Amino acid sequence: MSTQQNDSTNSRRYLAVTPCRNEEQYIQTTIDSMAKQTVLPACWVIVDDGSTDRTPEILAEAAAKYPWIRVVKRADRGERAVGPGVIQAFNDGLDSVNIDDFDYLCKLDGDLGIPERYFEGLMEILENDPLRGNISGKTYIETGSGKWVSERMGDENAIGPTKFYRVSCYKDIGGFVPQASWDGIDGHMCRMKGWIAESVDREDLRLKHYRPQGSSQKSIWTGRKRWGRGKYFMGSSLLYVTAVALYRMPERPFIVGGIGIFWGYLRARLGGVDRYDNPEYLRFFRKYEMDSLLKGKRKTLDAANATIRAHASANSDPRLVTQKSAPGTDSGSKDLVA
Repeated sequence: MSTQQNDSTNSRRYLAVTPCRNEEQYIQTTIDSMAKQTVLPACWVIVDDGSTDRTPEILAEAAAKYPWIRVVKRADRGERAVGPGVIQAFNDGLDSVNIDDFDYLCKLDGDLGIPERYFEGLMEILENDPLRGNISGKTYIETGSGKWVSERMGDENAIGPTKFYRVSCYKDIGGFVPQASWDGIDGHMCRMKGWIAESVDREDLRLKHYRPQGSSQKSIWTGRKRWGRGKYFMGSSLLYVTAVALYRMPERPFIVGGIGIFWGYLRARLGGVDRYDNPEYLRFFRKYEMDSLLKGKRKTLDAANATIRAHASANSDPRLVTQKSAPGTDSGSKDLVA
C-alpha cells in the first residue's frame, strides 16, 4: 500500500457498505482489493444477508485481520432479495454507524476486482469539483475468450455496483429508494437537487465485475426481466425501453437479453405494477429521458451538468466557496426544481 497519499484525500474519511448473500465465490477478491487501496476506508461494513455458504467464515476471518472491517449479520430470508432487499440490507449496515462521522459513502458490491487507486481517484475528482455529488468508474466483464470488455453502462450516474457519494449529497436526496431501479432513480434525484452525478471511464478506475449487471444468480433471462420491471417502476416510457432493449440485443445472450428487458417492462405495465410515486421526479425524469432520445445521452448529460453549474454560479451556491468542511457537513445544494 502506498505511503505517499494525496493530502486532500488522506484527510477524508469514507465509509463503504456492502450487502452480500452467498458470495463465497467472489467476496475474497473484493476484500483483497480493498486491503490494497492506496487510501483505506475509515470503515467498511459488510452486511451478511443470511448467507448459507462459506461467506460468514470468510467475513469473520477478514474482520479479525482488518480492524476497519465490521460485519453485520441479518437473518436468513430464504433467498437472495434483489432491489428492495439489497437496500434493506444496505440500510441495516448504515444504521450500525454514524454517517456524519464520514465525508463519503460508498455502496459497494461484493463481486468486484477494484484497482488499487480507485477510491483515492474518486475522492480527488470530488475534491476538485464541489458540485459533483456521486461518482464512479466503469465495470468491465470477462468474455468467453478471456478478454475484459466494457459493460456499457450509461455515464449519467455512478454505477450500481459502486456508488460513491458525498455524504451531504446522499442525505440531500433522501437516500436510496428501497425498490427496483434504486440505482437509476438516485442519479436523477441528484440532478433535481443540483448535484452532478456521473461515471467515468478512466483506466485507473476500471473495475472487474464478476457478475454482470442485469444478470441474476438464477439466469441472465431472470435478471434482464427484472431490469425491465425496474425501468417501468422508475418511470421509463415504452419508447425509451424499446430503444434500451434494441441497444442491449448485441450483448450476450444475443437477442434474448434485450427481449428479456422489454418483456419485463411490458409485464409490469400490463400487470398494473405500481410506479415510483414522486410526481416531481417523474416530470424531471421523463423530460431527461426524452431529451436523451432526441439529442443523445452524452449531449443531454452535458447540458444537464452545464445547467447545474450555471444555476450554482448565478445563485452564489455556498459549495463554490467552501469545498472542504467537517465530515458530513458539506454545504447543501439548491434545488433546480422548486
